[in-house]
Amino acid sequence: MERMWGLLACVGLCLQAAFASAEALPMAARGSLLTDRNPLYVQTAVRAPNSPSLFAGKSGNSLFRPMPVSIRVPSGLGAMPFHDLGPVGQLRALIAQAEAGAKGYDAVQHGADILPSGPPTTLTIAQIYAWIDDTPGQPHAIGRYQFIPPTLRRLVRRMGLKHDTLFSPKMQDQLANLLLYEAGLHKFQSGELDRKAFMNNLAKIWAGLPNDTGQSHYHGFAGNKATMSWVYFDAQMGRIFPG
Repeated sequence: MERMWGLLACVGLCLQAAFASAEALPMAARGSLLTDRNPLYVQTAVRAPNSPSLFAGKSGNSLFRPMPVSIRVPSGLGAMPFHDLGPVGQLRALIAQAEAGAKGYDAVQHGADILPSGPPTTLTIAQIYAWIDDTPGQPHAIGRYQFIPPTLRRLVRRMGLKHDTLFSPKMQDQLANLLLYEAGLHKFQSGELDRKAFMNNLAKIWAGLPNDTGQSHYHGFAGNKATMSWVYFDAQMGRIFPG
């Protein structure tokens, strides 16, 4: 009997060691969104987002709920060419139309009194973080998809990016691809999510897009409003994703 209890104790210690090793694994999705490897999906460990919503203060109805520790991420998401003319590239262009206007990848929120030290596409992530930290009290939405600080930091952590990474057009598109995935792009394309629901999810991420009420999901918050109508948004989505 004593030998049995000793054996059980040994097994328990082994299991504890195994769990401890598993918990010590890095949780950032390093490389998973930047690879062309097959199969279509790779098993990836990710951090639950620290920022509940792209827009601070609106976490109540946020798209971003705590995510599972491990999810299946499409391996090609980050590897999509940043000049992709397919549906995903067209969707990014539609979002950019609502968010950044003509300045595109070098857009900085118009309410920022102190601009970064150079065009965003010439700066590293570290330089953008320094601009954010050195200029409190002003808007800091930046780039083609108008990433705000909490979202930018969360995506950078989740992708395991180094701070000397250039905030290039390609990198901005990869960050946007991750937001599209979180909005349910893969479910929409597979038919698990209908177009209206997907569009409403996108509106929860980008304030320039309308939801099905015709207004921004963040209408009136920090001056946000939709920059296109629901009719236009729906028509463009129908064109990009026919059927």
